Amino acid sequence: MKINQRWYAVAHLLLVSVVAMLLGSCGPPHPDHPVIGAKNFTEQVVLGELLAQHIEAKTGMKVERRFYLAGSYICNQALISGRIDAYVEYTGTALTAILKQPVNRDPEAVLKTVRDLYQQRYQIAVTGPLGFENTFAMIIRGEDAARLHLETLSQSAQYTPQWRLGVGYEFQERPDGLRGLSAAYDLHFKEPPATMDLGLLYRALNSHQVDMIAGNSTDGPIAAFGMKVLADDKHYFPPYQAVPLVRDAALRRWPAMRGALNDLQDKVTADDMRAMNEAVDGEHRDPAVVVREFRQKKGL
Repeated sequence: MKINQRWYAVAHLLLVSVVAMLLGSCGPPHPDHPVIGAKNFTEQVVLGELLAQHIEAKTGMKVERRFYLAGSYICNQALISGRIDAYVEYTGTALTAILKQPVNRDPEAVLKTVRDLYQQRYQIAVTGPLGFENTFAMIIRGEDAARLHLETLSQSAQYTPQWRLGVGYEFQERPDGLRGLSAAYDLHFKEPPATMDLGLLYRALNSHQVDMIAGNSTDGPIAAFGMKVLADDKHYFPPYQAVPLVRDAALRRWPAMRGALNDLQDKVTADDMRAMNEAVDGEHRDPAVVVREFRQKKGL
């Protein structure tokens, strides 16, 4: 009997130890330095590196990088749980995908809603926009834009009946995609759109297989190939401003972070982002070097 009691006591102690270890492993780490996260595509890595480098430069703190965290949901969960302290999100994505709010095409209203709800729900601050959006973009060849004096989508409507359109699969199907855009601008094309992988769109436009494509506003090939993004002058697409999200707890712990993040407000244009994306994707350069050069150019 005593042996059984002793065995149960040992077993209980072992079980408590294992549970404690498991709970500890599930809890967020608490390093003595900020942790910056990023999603798993080039632009996000560049922006994560921008935040990390600038915080290091302005505060003297070491900054840990945790990039390639898959999509918005994973980054949001990492932020809420304290596994990362900040990352860059896009306001339209935050509004609809994370906060589950209806689409709103007013940039200031979206930014206010996102700010208010992140603070109320998660105690997360949305700092000043970096200065650019990454949204769908209707793109034509630069020489065509110059020849026809085109700046906006409204101006292009008179020419699209002679044009062929190239789109990605998602753009053709989603509610804020092709069907609504065509109705908003009264766009009609020479033939049904050519649907292809996103990576092929720019090649098709360059080789005159199509005359307009639906890309993303900060794609690297836009600058590399001298293409023209037509302005969405009717504001059909929702706003997708790039904004740093940062935990209130991190700002209390490292208050100098706030000033560093505020420094970056309105410092990155769409052209800047396209150039950095192309430098990494098209020229295969190190994102850290690309960001360092950008910061030097901007006097940051």
